[in-house]
Amino acid sequence: MLNNSNKLKVSVSPHLVNKRLLTPQIMWLVTLSLLPAGVASVFIFGLRSLWVILVGCISAALIEAVIQKLRGQKVTISDGSAVMTGLLLAYNLPSGVPLWLVVVGCFVAIAIAKQAFGGLGRNIFNPALVGRVFLLSAWPTYMTTFIKPFDTITQATPLALMKQEKISNLSEAGINYMDLLIGNRGGCIGEVCIIALILGAIYLFYKKIITWHIPLTYLVTVGIFSWIFGLKSALFSGDFIFHILSGGLILGAFFMATDYVTSPLTQKGQIIFGIGCGLLTCVIRFWGGYPEGVSYAILMMNMIVPLIDRWVKPKRYGVK
Repeated sequence: MLNNSNKLKVSVSPHLVNKRLLTPQIMWLVTLSLLPAGVASVFIFGLRSLWVILVGCISAALIEAVIQKLRGQKVTISDGSAVMTGLLLAYNLPSGVPLWLVVVGCFVAIAIAKQAFGGLGRNIFNPALVGRVFLLSAWPTYMTTFIKPFDTITQATPLALMKQEKISNLSEAGINYMDLLIGNRGGCIGEVCIIALILGAIYLFYKKIITWHIPLTYLVTVGIFSWIFGLKSALFSGDFIFHILSGGLILGAFFMATDYVTSPLTQKGQIIFGIGCGLLTCVIRFWGGYPEGVSYAILMMNMIVPLIDRWVKPKRYGVK
């Protein structure tokens, strides 16, 4: 934000266009927009989801406070960024993970992906996704064991079933589009109920916290690519609706790819970023080793954000 006493001094990103909202307000409003998905996860997977969410938020805030205290910095957990990181990490976990795993993920997200780079506004990767990818690499069994909704038995995700070629279409999994919308499928606790996520996204658009450039280009790219290559037996026959509604695409497109700090500054750059995320997600889904590629796609695009910003930066006034 601009320093009112001297407009030539500019703080670190995120630089907010909406002058009515400060960084802490942005963080808490995004957290508020995520609450419907959390409530839905408790209804779908039971109170275990609530414990994962609470441990994620509290652990992230405490870890950030301790690190800032040890470094002799002002403790800034009231800005909501640590709580939002913990919440997003929790949303990217299965409901049955042990709670110590949540704490480890929060430590990696806050201590390594955020504070090691200097804190809020200086991190180059989305902290919650770094925590999630670390846990997936270190404890893949915990991270890929999903509880069946409204039950206590495990269930593979639709993307995993299709990746393993156990099903060729959605109906063979015994679910339909409505099941994907309401969360009647296996998956991470914050990604399964698409309706709740869409409600949160609408709220963010209403508050002008995000714009259409990243999420829309991300979803459209995945839709087009999955329509062309989504069915191995024939081109231009893939179920693009299934691929848009499955996995963590909606959660990633609206709530993580749009992170101010780790996404491009310009609208043209954001469109490039969204297209890149979509292409990488589909490449990983169709030809990679994992059934889902949202986390890796966003992190890989985070790496080239400085190059995108340099490539599309507007010319200075008067420069030909």
